Amino acid sequence: MREIKKDVYYVGAVDWDRRLFDELIPLPDGTSYNVYLIKGSEKTALIDTVDPPMEHGLIDNLRDIKIDYIIAHHAEQDHSGALPRILEKYPDAKIVTNPKCKTMLMDLLHIPDDKFITVNDREILSLGDKTLEFIYAPWVHWPETMLTYLKEDKILFTCDFLGSHLAASDLFVTDESRVYEAAKRYYAEIMMPFRTTIRKNLEKIKDLKIDIIAPSHGPLYDNPEFILDAYRDWSSDEVKNEVVIPYISMHGSTKEMIDYFVDALIERGITVKPFNLTKTDIGELAMALVDTATIVVGSPTVLVGPHPNVVYAVYLVNVLRPKVKFASIIGSYGWGGRMVEQVAGMLTNVKVEILDPVIVKGLPKKEDFKALDRLADEILSKHRGIE
Repeated sequence: MREIKKDVYYVGAVDWDRRLFDELIPLPDGTSYNVYLIKGSEKTALIDTVDPPMEHGLIDNLRDIKIDYIIAHHAEQDHSGALPRILEKYPDAKIVTNPKCKTMLMDLLHIPDDKFITVNDREILSLGDKTLEFIYAPWVHWPETMLTYLKEDKILFTCDFLGSHLAASDLFVTDESRVYEAAKRYYAEIMMPFRTTIRKNLEKIKDLKIDIIAPSHGPLYDNPEFILDAYRDWSSDEVKNEVVIPYISMHGSTKEMIDYFVDALIERGITVKPFNLTKTDIGELAMALVDTATIVVGSPTVLVGPHPNVVYAVYLVNVLRPKVKFASIIGSYGWGGRMVEQVAGMLTNVKVEILDPVIVKGLPKKEDFKALDRLADEILSKHRGIE
C-alpha cells in the first residue's frame, strides 16, 4: 500500500516481465495493474482489480481492510479478472458500475445480478467524508468504460484512458520523456481508433479541477496537463511533415526502390520513418502513424498480391484509423498481379487520397527512379498544402 493522498492508496501490482498484451500488443517495458483504495469516514471503496495472475498480490495488499464497494470501470479482464476472488474474500461488498458494464461482467465472469449497484452518468456515491462522481466515457476503448472523480482530493481515476504500459517503481511520473513515449505507444495501439470519441471525452472532463490523474496502467500524473496536452495533440486533426514507409523486399527490387525513395524524401526536407516488416516492432509502427501525413507501402508481389507481412501491416493501419491524409504504394512484380488494387482496397477506414503508385517489373530502371522522384515531389506539394 502506497499513499497517494490522505486515506487514498495505491494497492495494485507491477508486472515487470509481461511482454505481450492480448496476445497482440508488444510490451517492451512491462505494465502495471493499478488498483486504488479510498477510505471514507463511513465506507471504503476499491477501484478496479488486477489481471488474474496478479490477484494474490492484490489480496496481500488489502490485508484485512473491509471493502464496501468495488468500482468497476471496465469489464476487460486485466481490470476485472480478480473480481470473483475479491468477492469471495468480501462477500458483502457490492460492485458499482454502469448497466452496460454490469451486463458484460455477468457474461465474462458469471457474477450474479445481486452483487451489483448500477449508477448513471454523473451520479454521486458518498463514502462519508469522500465523494465519488462517476463519469461515463464510452469507447476509450470499450463501450462500457467509465471514470471516477474523487471530489475532495481532486483525483480523476481514468481507467485505460490516459494510461501507459510501463512497469516502474515510481508511483508518479518522474521521467516525462520516457512516459511520453510509453503513453504514445499505448495511445497508438489501443486508443487511436477512437480519436473522435477521445476528443469528446476530453471535453467532458475539461472543467474538473484535477490535481492527480490516476490511470489503470502506468505511473500517475501529478502534472495532469502533461498527458492531457499530449492527448489533445494526438487526437487532433493536425499532421506532421512525415512519411511512414512499412515495407518488405524479397529479392532486392523493392528494397532498391525504398532506399532511393527515402533519400529523395530527405532531400526534400521531409521526415521519413521506414519500417522493414521483417524486423519491426509493430508498436513502433503504430506510434509513427499517430502524427504522419503520408504512408507509403512497399511490397513485392507474391503470386498476384502483396506480401503477407504487408497485408498484416495494412490491416493494422486500417483498424487503427490514424489521421493520415495521403497514401501510395511502391513495389515490384515478376509477371503481373493486382497488388495495388488489393492494398488500396484494404484502406476502407482511413480517409486518404491515394497518390499514383510506382510499380515496376523486375529491377527498377532509370525511368522508374524518375517516377519515384515525381512521387516525392507530389508528396512535398501535398504536405505544403496542409501546413
